[in-house]
Amino acid sequence: MSHPAMRILQINTERGWRGGERQTLLTALYQRKLGHQVELLVHAKGELAKKAAEHGLTVHGASSAAGFGVWLALHGRRYDILHAQTAKVVAWAVLSKVFHRRPIVFSRRTSFPVGSNRWATQWKWQRVDQLVAISEAAAAAPRAMGLQPIVIQSAVPIVTPDPERVHAFLKQNKLDGRRLVGTASALSPEKDPVTLIRAAAIVCRQFDDVSFVHWGAPGHASAAAKECITAHGLQDRYLMVGFTPGVEQLYPALSVFVMASKFEALGSSVLDAMMQHVPVVSTDAGGLKETLTNGRGLLCAVGDADAMALSIIELLDQPQRAAAMAEHAFAEVNAEYDVERMALRYLNVYASVLSRR
Repeated sequence: MSHPAMRILQINTERGWRGGERQTLLTALYQRKLGHQVELLVHAKGELAKKAAEHGLTVHGASSAAGFGVWLALHGRRYDILHAQTAKVVAWAVLSKVFHRRPIVFSRRTSFPVGSNRWATQWKWQRVDQLVAISEAAAAAPRAMGLQPIVIQSAVPIVTPDPERVHAFLKQNKLDGRRLVGTASALSPEKDPVTLIRAAAIVCRQFDDVSFVHWGAPGHASAAAKECITAHGLQDRYLMVGFTPGVEQLYPALSVFVMASKFEALGSSVLDAMMQHVPVVSTDAGGLKETLTNGRGLLCAVGDADAMALSIIELLDQPQRAAAMAEHAFAEVNAEYDVERMALRYLNVYASVLSRR
C-alpha cells in the first residue's frame, strides 16, 4: 500500500547504540527510500546522531529530556507524525502537544513490568495516538491497562559476512582451532551474565576445545560477572571483548549463540545470529519465546544455568542437527523480519492515525 508523502520525525533519546537505535535508523532510512521526508531528533552526542548523519539524514539534537520537550514544542509542528522510539521522551512529547498539536506514535521496546509509577505510565500511554509494541511480550503491560497496542516486530537487516574480519578476530584473540560459544549483550542485570558464566563453567568442563566470547558494553553487572569468571577459573576460557561495532559480522565464528536475559522484548541479537546461520540457545524471557518459536532454537528457563549448559552441549555434540536448526531459523527469520515490511507497517499506522484527525 502506497501513501502520500509524509513529513516524519523519528525521536530517540539514547546516547549509546543498541537494538532500539538500530531500529530507529532502519525505519528512517527505509521510509526515506519509500519517498517520505524523514528527520531525526536524537541525543546530540549519541551514536545514532553520527550514524544518521553519515547516511545523509537530517538530524536535530538535544542533550536532556527537557531539551527534547522544548524542541518539540518549538518545532514539532513542522511534521505530520512524531514517532517516539524510546520511553523517556513520551511524556515530553505528550506534554508539548499543546504547542505542536501533532499525532504521536510510540514504539514500546521493552517487556519490563510497569513499576511503582504505574499511574504516570498509564497517563502518558493513554495520550499517545497509537501505541506499538515490538512483540506480544512488550504488548502485555499496555493490554493489562486496557489499551490496544499494535504489534510490529523489529526488523533484521541482511549483514554481509566478512571472513577477513573473522580471521583477524580469531588470530588477535588466539582462538584459532577453538569452538566458540558467544553472546552479545551489555553487562547489565537484566541480561544476567552471571547465569551464562555459570553455564559456561559446566560446558568448559565437558569440552577442552570450547571457549566463550562475550561482546557487550560494561554495566551494573560487570563486577559480578568478573568475580564469577574468577571463581570458576575461566579467565582463559571466557573472553570479555566489550562493545564492538558491527559485531554481527563476527557471528560466523561461533558454533552456538546464547542469550541469558531475564527480560527481553524481542531479542534482536538472537535474530542477528539466526541471519548469520548460527544455532541459538536462549532463555524463555519475554519475547524470546516468540523469536525462537517453531524450532528456531533451544529454550531454557530464566536463571537455569544447568539447563542452559545442557542445551549448549547438545548443539556442540550434534553439529549436523545444529546446522539444520540454523538453516531453518535463517529461512523463517529472513522472511518474517524484513526491514521494508516493518517500515511499511509503520507507514500504515501513521496513515491510520492521520485519517482519524
